[in-house]
Amino acid sequence: MRTPDAPRPVRFVALGDSITVGLGDPMPDGTWRGWAALLADAVGPPGTVEFHNLARTGALTGDVFRDQLPAALALRPTVAAVVVGVNDTLRAHFDVPVVSAALLGTVGALSRAGAVVLTARLPEPGRMFGLPSGLARPLARRIAAVNAVTDHAAALYGTVHFDAATHPDTYRRDMWSVDRLHPSERGHRLLAGAYVDLLRERDVPVHRRPDPRPGNPPPTRAAQLAWLAVKGTRWVRDRCTDLVPQLLWLAAAESWYSLRGQASRLDEHLGRDLAAALAAGTGTPAVGVDPTAHPKHPPAPT
Repeated sequence: MRTPDAPRPVRFVALGDSITVGLGDPMPDGTWRGWAALLADAVGPPGTVEFHNLARTGALTGDVFRDQLPAALALRPTVAAVVVGVNDTLRAHFDVPVVSAALLGTVGALSRAGAVVLTARLPEPGRMFGLPSGLARPLARRIAAVNAVTDHAAALYGTVHFDAATHPDTYRRDMWSVDRLHPSERGHRLLAGAYVDLLRERDVPVHRRPDPRPGNPPPTRAAQLAWLAVKGTRWVRDRCTDLVPQLLWLAAAESWYSLRGQASRLDEHLGRDLAAALAAGTGTPAVGVDPTAHPKHPPAPT
């Protein structure tokens, strides 16, 4: 039996993609740790936190809604993290209503189940990769739409919402691993510490703040190159057949509209989709929108 002064047990369930899996924060035994595990160690004393990481590498918002949410609800979490959306922007197909339905459906279900939900605004992939503006702008437009949906979910359900997109340390090179897509150990510690600060602002009891300094030696240059050669090759191959042709198409469309002084039409098109998705978004998928559906091709320039 728990004594009156004993800390309240916490059941922390993390949903998301490879960022929440912990890629970029390797442990000496070869496993991944990551921000969610660091946060689990911080929210309560040893023995008081039950941590379940349901995140999967490559997960889209629809995957989280379809596969991870039912498992999370079955665990009856007191705290749940939903950090996802970057992979959606890095696919040839990007559909705002599908992303919106999946994100709002996931956050809404967890909130209604009584969990304190953690969400995040995501940084721009183009800035992390150092892409030229013609390639970065389409990705920035997409991540802005994902962030608008997440902002809407945060306002609707009162989530603990971290703005990684504008944090002053987000784009520091040492915050990112060699692939520039996943945080380094320092970046994972930044994310975990930010959530501790936000939880304290909500008067949620927290055991301690994670040390922002890395506890493991950084990977050597040889180890980083080996990881890229062995693990990163598949990601590059998949994106070369999936994202790159579409990204070049988007860059061509950007140039076509810009040369005609009509670049705002691209913002307007995505803006209309976003407005419709947010107007319908109450945490229950809109009629006719399947959160797990394969998104449609964007329209061609006219």
